[in-house]
Amino acid sequence: MTIQPRLTQVFRFLHARYADGVAELAYAFDDGEPLVERIRFPNAPAVPAARQGAFDAALKLLHLVAGVSYYKAGVPPKIELADGPLDGATAHLVEALYLHGLAEFAYRNGLDLRGRINFPRSTISSSLLRGEGRGEGSTSPGVEKNAAPVLGLPKRTLVPIGGGKDSLVAVEAIKAIGGEATAVWIGNSPLIAACAERTGLPMLNIQRELAPELFELNRLGAWNGHIPVTAVNSAILAVAAILYGYDSITFANERSASAATLEYEGQQVNHQWSKGYAFEQLLGDWLHSHVAADLDYCSLLRPYSELAITRAFARLTPYFDAFSSCNRNFRILGPKPADRWCGQCPKCHFVFLALAPFLPKPRLLSIFGRNLLDDESQAAGFDALLEYQDHKPFECVGEGAEARAAMYTLSQRPEWQEDALVARFRDEILPQLDAAQLALEPWLEPSAEHRVPARLQAALKAIDA
Repeated sequence: MTIQPRLTQVFRFLHARYADGVAELAYAFDDGEPLVERIRFPNAPAVPAARQGAFDAALKLLHLVAGVSYYKAGVPPKIELADGPLDGATAHLVEALYLHGLAEFAYRNGLDLRGRINFPRSTISSSLLRGEGRGEGSTSPGVEKNAAPVLGLPKRTLVPIGGGKDSLVAVEAIKAIGGEATAVWIGNSPLIAACAERTGLPMLNIQRELAPELFELNRLGAWNGHIPVTAVNSAILAVAAILYGYDSITFANERSASAATLEYEGQQVNHQWSKGYAFEQLLGDWLHSHVAADLDYCSLLRPYSELAITRAFARLTPYFDAFSSCNRNFRILGPKPADRWCGQCPKCHFVFLALAPFLPKPRLLSIFGRNLLDDESQAAGFDALLEYQDHKPFECVGEGAEARAAMYTLSQRPEWQEDALVARFRDEILPQLDAAQLALEPWLEPSAEHRVPARLQAALKAIDA
């Protein structure tokens, strides 16, 4: 491969194929060699004939969404689709995903993608492209014309497991109402596998194999950076839901994920955009209109702040020695708590701070193997969480205001007051804040904004209990 990625002019979507449990997604820059990604679905059944159209639509979306990993290597000015133009709703979804999901990537690389990402689109409605509007499964007058058919999918839920606290709260809430669910994850992390096993649910482990040439492109000077991986995983799970038979994909993305990390030249930059509510709405609506009217995509934890979720997790003691939200130590499964938590990264800082108001101090220190709030060298990391002299980290952490509420709570408790960073907060930062804005209780109240389907809404009460 001799191309210079940043000088390429066209990014091409070549084909999406599926056979015997393997989806093959092919892309190319200019007239270069294909970049082929493979997704492996274990013990895959044959696609039922009644679901073939839905499966094909989900596979096409996966091709479009997974392409973000490759497009960003060159961000060429033109996009070509071998299968022809997209209907308006599909083009809108993927253009929004590439623009907002790559906003952090663009910010860090000094790029502006606004106006640059244009997928070819057709003026023909998606219902006509799919041959709908007539015969069985057609919609009635006055009903959304682009509604996909009801497939009668089994009433069971795919729950993605990430190894951290949030997905475990979602799992236990669904178990509490007797819901049928499967713990699913993508990749080969032993930590996630151990957490999934601890849930006691049936398990599904899907493998994603990036095109090896992508790493060669990086060596040749490709643009690199953060991609909206939750969106890619969501598209993989949409294919899995149709293939194996599930009527819901239920993530554990919290309310705080919708809050931007910062604003850059008039654009909101959110590290967690594909975990936010805007993307959830876009994809959920698209699945209803293009794949299956009875395939729901939602986040069970959408009504809740990070602090409300950590309060719920604080009751789930069987997971304390199994979970980790640390990205740096993510693949390490060691005998000591310190093997699971590096103690230096924003995720470690935030989870420690968010759990502290809800756990006895000795219990929290036993989870992490150390007291992060009594270490003066960690001051800058906690300052960023508090949005004090810095913006919120580019990580999946809660809002600055809820971090400040948690720290304020600790500053009022004798067992925490003398720890170095809590004392520093009380003496240096607190005098600059409005104490009326620091209460913990408002963060524990759920929002009414969510897309949880009716059959799972009882699980919300289990989280609030």
